[in-house]
This record gives sequence, C-alpha cells and structure tokens, in this order.
Amino acid sequence: MTDTIALVDDDRNILTSVSMALEAEGFRVLTFADGAEALAGLSRQTVDLAILDIKMPRMDGLELLGQLRQTSDMPVIFLTSKDDELDEMLGLRMGADDYITKPFSQRLLIERIRAVLRRRVPSAGTDNEADVMRRGDLVLDEVRHLCTWRNLEVNLTVTEFLLVQALARRPGHVKSRDQLIDAAYGEHIYVDDRTIDSHIKRLRKKFKDVDTDFAQIETLYGVGYRYRAT
Repeated sequence: MTDTIALVDDDRNILTSVSMALEAEGFRVLTFADGAEALAGLSRQTVDLAILDIKMPRMDGLELLGQLRQTSDMPVIFLTSKDDELDEMLGLRMGADDYITKPFSQRLLIERIRAVLRRRVPSAGTDNEADVMRRGDLVLDEVRHLCTWRNLEVNLTVTEFLLVQALARRPGHVKSRDQLIDAAYGEHIYVDDRTIDSHIKRLRKKFKDVDTDFAQIETLYGVGYRYRAT
C-alpha cells in the first residue's frame, strides 16, 4: 500500500523538488504552502507522515505540530535552518519524531522517512501476546503501538515508544546515548546526542502526566540512561 506524505513548506522550490523526489520513490504526496493551509487539509484526510518546515507564515511548524498532536500521533519530521537549534529541541519535546537541517540531501530525507515509517509497522506473522512487554506497571504492546502505565494509556510517538522499549528490555542495565540512538533511529542515521536527551525529557513528562510519582527512567550523568529495576 502506498504511503501518503504531507509536505508543508512556504518555499515553492522545495515543494516541487521534494514532492517529485518522493513520488519517484513511490510515495503519494500532498503539498501545503503554510501551516494554516495544512491544518485545514489534514483535518479532511489522513496521512502516514508529515514533513513540516518550522519557519512559515500564518502558522509556523511548531504551532501546526501542537494542533496536530491534539488529535493525531502521526510521525512528523521537521525541516529546520542551521540557526533553529532551539526550535528543533522544542519540536522534539512537543513530539516530533525527527528533524533534518536545510540545505539537505533528498536521499537523506527519504532515508529518514523510510526509517520512521518502518518503526510504525509491526512485524508480520507474530503472535500478539509475544509482542507485549510487561515490566511491573509498564505494558508495551508493539503490535498495537500501545503503552500503558498502571492501566492508564501513555500516548507515545514511534521514537518515544522505541526508547522506552529499549530501556525496559533490560531493567537496571545502562544504555548509552549511542545505543539509544541505534535503537530508535537505526545504525545508519546520524542524530545528535541532545536529541535523545530531549526525547527522554518528553517521555518523563508524559509518564508524569498520568502518574506524578513516575521515576523509572534514571539518568546516569556522563553515561546514559536506565530503566529502574524493581
């Protein structure tokens, strides 16, 4: 089945060139010239992934992401400028799955898209119960992409889900940032260490929203993170 990508950017050259490249790879592409136009369009149809420019008129990418996250956990990749580091980190804290800096290689963007989409597709032919991880009050259902803590659902992006899964797989064992990057992004995708830190902060907030006493994800400064053994 063809995946549908929403491409949102006020640069017409990017809309044209990137949509052509994506269509050549077999994707269906919907293009929008600003955030307000995209929000209206995406309220009428669903897509498998959205690529959002941060700096746009009428409604920027950060505001658009905030609006989308109220009703959808679709994967989101940000397009940013080199001087948008603060916005990149804010976007990740808001639930973006990845970002890529302009100017960018279209091939790299396509690799990032495929990596994020792969993380949303459960392995075929597996028994559902075998894909459910239970760690005390934590339950991770890989097939349904469902995370619960003390029977309350925690709404996670794909990247956040994979990070929790990597940490909870071996409670008490420390995972370095590089190991977590490999678990969430794959071995051939470069991601700055600070991206993992932002994801962890976002994860803790989401769990604390359902349980203010949540303290299972521990930081070992200079080393990495671990899921606390119970």
